[in-house]
Amino acid sequence: TRPRVSEDVAIRGLIDTAKRIGARIHILHLSSSDALPLIAAAKAEGVRLTVETCPHYLTLTAEEVPDGASEFKCCPPIREAANQDLLWQALADGTIDCVVTDHSPSTADLKTDDFATAWGGISGLQLSLSAIWTEARKRGHSLEDVVRWMSERTSALVGLDDRKGAIAVGHDADFAVLAPEETFTVDPAELQHRNRVTAYAGKTLHGVVRSTWLRGERIVADGEFTAPRGTLLERSK
Repeated sequence: TRPRVSEDVAIRGLIDTAKRIGARIHILHLSSSDALPLIAAAKAEGVRLTVETCPHYLTLTAEEVPDGASEFKCCPPIREAANQDLLWQALADGTIDCVVTDHSPSTADLKTDDFATAWGGISGLQLSLSAIWTEARKRGHSLEDVVRWMSERTSALVGLDDRKGAIAVGHDADFAVLAPEETFTVDPAELQHRNRVTAYAGKTLHGVVRSTWLRGERIVADGEFTAPRGTLLERSK
């Protein structure tokens, strides 16, 4: 198990180290709301600190995890609804900088009903945008907020904001065409992941991705891939 205190102690240690040696640090997979005051104070003191959280911590709660349902197992674990509310507040006020997928798929045989031995990770790459948008709209956030958390800030974090993370002159024409008010029910059989175990099975989500464009070229239309178009990305700064 990984109770919140174990996460909090690790974060405190990182912040203390950053203060001592002047290092820049990034906290990944934040799930514990107890660490938020410490993070906010460090940022106010000028510590070079950025923080991410993940869709499953913002959209799934411990209360809804059935016994033995290891498709929900991840590290750190999914926590309580009250904890989740505080993560959303921190995302809104900037204490948490961004949302990243932490896509960690596994074959079905690794997701046994024994939590102690089952694979720890949630696959969510295909569903992350819709999952976050579904919860964000309930909480009064805009689609622009979601884009800022999942695209603009993530691009800046890795030094690619000179060409990624915005629809602007001089940037790569990367974008998704989203039908934000349309809904769909997650069917694992329809996922594009090679390994289709998902904690979102059966959930109804808002936001249907109609097409995906990469550097001005449509690479996905209505769930159908035309061809792989990836290329090596190197930071310019």
